[in-house]
Amino acid sequence: MRSPLTALHVVQPGDGGVARVVTDVIGAQLDLGMRVAVACPPGTPLALAAGARGAEVHPWRAGREPGPRLVAESRRVAALVDLVRPDLVHAHSAKAGLAARIAVRGRIPTVYQPHAWSFEAVDGVTGALARRWERWAARWTDRVICVSEAERRRGEHAGVRAPWSVIHNGVDARRFTAGPGRAAARAALGLPPTAPLVVCVGRLCRQKGQDVLLDAWPAVLARVPDARLVLVGDGPEAEALRTAAAGLCVPAAGFAPGTGPGPRAAAGPRTEPGPGTRPGPRTAAAAGTATASRTAAAPCGAADRTVTFAGAVTDTAPWYRAADLVVQPSRWEGMALAPLEAMAGGRPVLLTDVDGARESLPPGQEAHCLVRPDDPAALADALTALLRRPVLREALGRRAQQHVLRRFDVRRANAALADVYREVTAAPRHRHELGEPISQ
Repeated sequence: MRSPLTALHVVQPGDGGVARVVTDVIGAQLDLGMRVAVACPPGTPLALAAGARGAEVHPWRAGREPGPRLVAESRRVAALVDLVRPDLVHAHSAKAGLAARIAVRGRIPTVYQPHAWSFEAVDGVTGALARRWERWAARWTDRVICVSEAERRRGEHAGVRAPWSVIHNGVDARRFTAGPGRAAARAALGLPPTAPLVVCVGRLCRQKGQDVLLDAWPAVLARVPDARLVLVGDGPEAEALRTAAAGLCVPAAGFAPGTGPGPRAAAGPRTEPGPGTRPGPRTAAAAGTATASRTAAAPCGAADRTVTFAGAVTDTAPWYRAADLVVQPSRWEGMALAPLEAMAGGRPVLLTDVDGARESLPPGQEAHCLVRPDDPAALADALTALLRRPVLREALGRRAQQHVLRRFDVRRANAALADVYREVTAAPRHRHELGEPISQ
């Protein structure tokens, strides 16, 4: 009798969307009878969830960024490979992909899943080095798994030459379709029962763009004064975002948002991102200039009471149920998981036009549900338009739910991943042909 396949997942980060994706993958693989081991930072949500599911959990104390500890982190992965003796190593995100591929170097089948490319997060010399590394490490990669066609195209444009599979993120719809309705969810969470409610779920970090959302929020309040915003999550920008929220101003009645320079003008002209570029950062100085311009243009009132920081939560579903609209103002992604979860619960979403966003939306919703990244004025306009049209929101939410149930079921994604595992473990080790993308 053939022994069950053994997979070693090497993962950093151990929280956020990546952790939720890996947790679902682990559960499906254990249900198939596989032996599953996970190397991730100890004490993280992923470590706890993987252990609860029955996987072997090995502490891997790796930071998010490359640094002096990289050699030790790679040696730890090599030691775990010797201990676990997996049939396959699956590395998740850039840091794990770096350490695992240095450790394994093609000795056993290796799958790499970037969950958004590392070179999207950095500019200049660091970005060039990240692209060079991804190109170099492709020789030690039996399959690169991208979560969207856009992510695959961006990798190809950067010169990454590897066998590809595109497997869209999936969600367990049962978690989001069942449960209490909007009114009950709000009551349980202590939220206003009737106020128009916008929810943003994600790690509080530059990638997710909550600073852009806060910059847009006063213009929303000027037109929808009873609107409320909830930020669900934690992260390195939490303190800065709380400070920014505490300093928000609401333009007085009669003030027309968009008059005066505003954030985009203060930050300078913006060019459209091409396939190998991403929107540049808005500097603190520019944001401060924009705020000062808005303050000078009209009297202001306190707005911080309209913004709630929920912190990290173990279950995001109640927050989606409470929402009228879910927003994801990311600067870059592969394919964000939170919008799929929200749509599974029947909620409309507003996304920035980054990798994976168009593929995740139902056809025809782009006009209402997609805006340029890093553009507070456009984000404010789109938020306002949707908050003012409840009938449209309900229609968008119903169609979004049907779309996700049909195309983004987690069981479909896990079946496609199982096919990839079978292919790479069956291939002779001397074969590393570079071929066309393999659609899953």
